[in-house]
Amino acid sequence: MSFGVKIFAGRASQVLAEKVAKAYGIPLGDVKVADFSDGEFQPSFEETVRGMDVFIIQSTMPPADNLLELLLMIDAAKRASARKIIAICPYFGYARQDRKDKPRVAIGAKLVANMLMAAGVDRIMTMDLHADQIQGFFEVPVDHLYGSTIFYPEMERLNNGNLIMAAPDAGGAKRANSYAKKLNTGLAICHKQRKQANEIAEMTVIGDVAGKDVILVDDMCDTAGTLTKAADLFIEKGAKSVRAFCTHAVLSGPAYERIEQSNLTELIVTDTIPLKKQSSKIRVMSVSDLFGDVIKKLVNNESISSHFVIS
Repeated sequence: MSFGVKIFAGRASQVLAEKVAKAYGIPLGDVKVADFSDGEFQPSFEETVRGMDVFIIQSTMPPADNLLELLLMIDAAKRASARKIIAICPYFGYARQDRKDKPRVAIGAKLVANMLMAAGVDRIMTMDLHADQIQGFFEVPVDHLYGSTIFYPEMERLNNGNLIMAAPDAGGAKRANSYAKKLNTGLAICHKQRKQANEIAEMTVIGDVAGKDVILVDDMCDTAGTLTKAADLFIEKGAKSVRAFCTHAVLSGPAYERIEQSNLTELIVTDTIPLKKQSSKIRVMSVSDLFGDVIKKLVNNESISSHFVIS
C-alpha cells in the first residue's frame, strides 16, 4: 500500500524547499503563518495531511523562531492525523553544543533533539552534523547526509594533479583525510589555539603546501575567522591558491568582509542556509536534488547508502 506524500516548508527554508519539492516531482504544500502583534505566530496547513507522509523542511539556524516554527508545524501535522512526520533540517542548529565543554552549560543539541521528538517527529533528515554522534541523541531514525556527495564531483574537476587537501583545525582532520584518500592527494592541517569562542589566538600549519593548490574543507563557516586566517597562512607558506568547501554558510558577524579581503580564491557552500547577501567570492551549490532523491528512496523503502561518497 502506498501513501500520499506532501512536502511543506518553514519560512527560513522556503526557496530550498521549493527546489526539493520540484526535484521530488510534486508542488510544495500550502502553509500559512499568522503573526500576532506581540510577536507570537501560528503556522497552519491549508490542505489536508490526514494519512499522509509529511515532510517539513526547515533549517534551524538563529533566530530561535526558526526552531519554534518547525516544532509548531510538527505538532500541527500530528494533530491533523498525518501518518508520518519527517523533519528535514538541512542545517541542524545548536549542533556545536553537543557536550559539556565546561561546567554549568547546557547540551543544546540534545535538548533540541528532545524537543523535536516531544513535538511528534517520526524521522529526522539532516546534512553534515557538526558532530556525528548527535545522531545518537535521537530515539527516532536519523538520515545523515554528507556534503561530499555535492562537493566531490567539483573537487574531481579541480584536481589537476597539484591539489592538497587541508583542514582548518584538528577537528576537521578526519574529514579532510577522507577527501585526500579519495582524491589521492596530500594532506595539511592547521593547528589553532583559541582565547575564546570565535577568536583565534595562534595558528600554525602542519604539512608542506608550497606550490600547491589548497582545498580547505569544513562543515560550516561562521565568522570566517578560522577559514580566512588559514587561507592567508597557506599563501604565506607558498601555496599557489586556496579554495574552501563548507557545507553550511552560517556567515555571521564580519564573515562577508573577511572573505572578500582574504586570500581565498573561492568559497563554495551549499544552500542549506540562504545567503544573507551575494559575494563575488562565494559560490552556492544546491542540495535540492540530493534531498529530493533521498525522499523518493525513503518513500519507496530503498537504500540511500549510494549517496555516501565520503562519510
